[in-house]
Parts: sequence; structure tokens; C-alpha cells
Amino acid sequence: MTKLADSFQRPLNYLRISVTDRCNLRCIYCMPAEGISLASHEDILRYEEIHLVAQAAAELGITKLRLTGGEPLVRARLTDLVSLLAKIPGIDDISMTTNGLLLERHAMELKKAGLQRVNISLDSLRKERFRKITRVGKLGDVLRGIEAAKEAGLNPVKINMVVMRGINDDEVKHFALLTIRDGWNVRFIEFMPFTEGGKKNNHLVPVAEVMQQIETLGKLEPHIPGGGGPARYYRFHGATGTIGFISPLTDCFCKECNRLRLTADGKLRPCLFSDEEIDLRGPLRQGATAEDIKLLIRQAASCKPERHKLAAGVTCERFMAQIGG
Repeated sequence: MTKLADSFQRPLNYLRISVTDRCNLRCIYCMPAEGISLASHEDILRYEEIHLVAQAAAELGITKLRLTGGEPLVRARLTDLVSLLAKIPGIDDISMTTNGLLLERHAMELKKAGLQRVNISLDSLRKERFRKITRVGKLGDVLRGIEAAKEAGLNPVKINMVVMRGINDDEVKHFALLTIRDGWNVRFIEFMPFTEGGKKNNHLVPVAEVMQQIETLGKLEPHIPGGGGPARYYRFHGATGTIGFISPLTDCFCKECNRLRLTADGKLRPCLFSDEEIDLRGPLRQGATAEDIKLLIRQAASCKPERHKLAAGVTCERFMAQIGG
């Protein structure tokens, strides 16, 4: 058990760090077409500030870090941050969630800096549909990014697909087949009503329904890959790739939640789906020490709710891109 736990005795060993609220896509479930109100450059945590927070967190028992955004790769010199984080005693896993557009350019240097693996968001394998979902993206850039990540050794490369009824749910089987044909590791994620506009969750496809679709292709065998995240993993017999299911709505995994989230503007968020936040940026810029930051991290841990309230229609003030997912 880690030294850090919440008031419900859940051990916390995972910190997600958003390095920017900027993104080079405008995915329909993540932000509005016109974008969001971006934090100023001065309001975003500096790398040395992120390093201090991560160091304090590691001394409390955090062992896993994940870099998120927005899109983390739009922030300059991200490899500098990865290098800093990789040197922190006690941190044994550094990963990143990315849309993959810039990964072809940066995969090898990120690996050399100390990044261990990546999750890549990809919601369609059809060019025109991909463009419609992301509003501005090119599918080819992501596919090349996936290959570059594999070649660089950022394994396992995991593909995150948000399944949306009437939008891309007819591609579920195609994604699943890639776990056999190309050894992909695909995770199917339930669409989450995140802000006020998402309360009518007409796009939700329950994981049970997704699984039912996939099992028409063959029997799924349980698989335990490790990693401690919320996904439940399976694979087809003989397949080298895996299939994961993340079901925040229909099979709430809050009882096993092991994470805290640091937003790009320096707020420590105990729960993705709660607007309660602890400010770290202010104290950091007023000279807070690592011990001061540890106290604030413990405070955030104590504020962690027992479970989210999505089923009751409670949504968030911030868009996903402003939190880091």
C-alpha cells in the first residue's frame, strides 16, 4: 500500500499531469468547434513547478505519472520535462496520452528521454469520418504516429476509441479485428456526458453492448496485463493484441480509483468528474517547499469523493481539454 490514501482507504499511486490546455484537434466530445478559453502562458505551470509537484507526490508514494493535455505534444520541449520526471526516485512508470498527430516526429526522442509508453486517441479508421469527429485532423498522421511509437519502443501502444452511437459504433468490429491482424491493443470507452451540453447522453453505447458486438467475431478470453487502470482486458484466442473496456457509466470503477489530476494551470483535482480543486500554482509561486506541496496533496486526497455523479446528471464546469482526462 502507498503512503497516500483517500478517506475511503483507497491507495493513490497515480498522478495525471496536464501540461497544456491547447490542442491541435477539436474533437466533438472534448471541446466546442470554436475552441475553449485558453489559459495564458503565465498561468500554465512551468516545467520546474511540475517537477517539484511530481517530486513531492513521489515522496508520498506516487509511482506512476501520465502526461496529458489538451495535446501534450503541442507544448515546446516536452522531452525536457520527461527527462526531469524520469530522474525522480520512486517514479517507475511515465506514460502519455496523445492524439498522435505529432508522434511521428517526436516518438524516438521521447523514448530516449524516459517516456515508456503511449495511449493514442483514435475514434475512426475512415478518413472522412475521422475528419468529422476531430473537425480538423488527418487520419494518416495518426496512423504514422502509431507506427513510429511502436518502432521507438513505446510499448504497449494502446488505442483509445470512444464509442458513440450513430457516429462510429459501426466500426467496433473493425477495431477489434486489428487486435488479431496487427496486434493492436484497443480500449473501448463509453461516451461520457462531461459538461452541461452533454447531459442528454444520446451517444452512449454501454460496454456490455460493445462486448456483445465483438463476441460475434469469436470468444473473448480474460487477460490481465497489469497497469492498475480502470480497463478490463480480454483477447481473442491466439491474438497478440488485447481488447479493453472502460465503463465509467454502466459499471462505475470509482471504488478502485487510484489517481489524482494536476491541471495545466496548477489545480490538483481529486476526481475527474468533480469541480473541487486544490490550488498549487499560487503556493508554488509564493515559494512553497516540497513539504508544503505534500500537505496540499494530502488535502486533495482527503477531498476525493467516494464516486462520481454522472448517473445523476451532474456534469463539470470545465471541458475535458482543460482538465486532462
